[in-house]
Amino acid sequence: MRRALVVGNWKMNGTRDSVRQLLADLKAGLDVGKPVDVAVCAPFVFIPEVAEQLKGSAIAVGSQNVADQKSGAFTGEISPAMLVEFGVRYAIVGHSERRAVYGETDALVAARYAQAIEGGVIPILCVGETLEQRESGDTFKVVKEQLDAVLDKAGVQSLGKAVIAYAPVWAIGTGKTATSQQAQEVHEFIRGEIRKRDAAVAEKVQILYGGSVKADNAAELFAMADIDGGLIGGASLDPKAFLTICHAVG
Repeated sequence: MRRALVVGNWKMNGTRDSVRQLLADLKAGLDVGKPVDVAVCAPFVFIPEVAEQLKGSAIAVGSQNVADQKSGAFTGEISPAMLVEFGVRYAIVGHSERRAVYGETDALVAARYAQAIEGGVIPILCVGETLEQRESGDTFKVVKEQLDAVLDKAGVQSLGKAVIAYAPVWAIGTGKTATSQQAQEVHEFIRGEIRKRDAAVAEKVQILYGGSVKADNAAELFAMADIDGGLIGGASLDPKAFLTICHAVG
């Protein structure tokens, strides 16, 4: 039985005051009896304060990216070792905004993923198609290419220390959401592709859905056989909505 995971991605949002209040509300409202792990991925500058405020709580700390190198002359990058030093457990890699806006290739995403694994950070690997790719029938082809780039580099066994998030680009920040069956169909495909490489790994790996999950659709999505939780964007900035999503598990 795979344990559920709900991760908040704050993106480039927040102030010191709003972050403190959000975390206080999350800690006060989280039902620790629910069978779900919870994490928040904060902007880099807030991570030390977030880690301090969440110390001793059931909420883990994550980052929104991680470097593809251990150290060196890589201005603007943050290494896995730096993240670990501040208590970071998870790091998002390959988010569609990094791919589309900042030009991150499948190869770079794979390098970030591999470096996270090596450095002791759990990567949350995002895969997903654009609206144009979905409408042209290329969803499975695109997702497979993104997944294969990582598994060919790091090996299928690396998924024992990683999480996957299916995040269709057309359903991120657009108000559009895949139906529960559409999401399940791709999650099942992803698990099937992993199963071709290693059946045991496929059954254990957590696959999250990351396409405009909201308080009113979370329970239906999470009830699907291969959806193990969510990567939550905008709703993660609203403590009431995020807690409702977390509590929709089980």
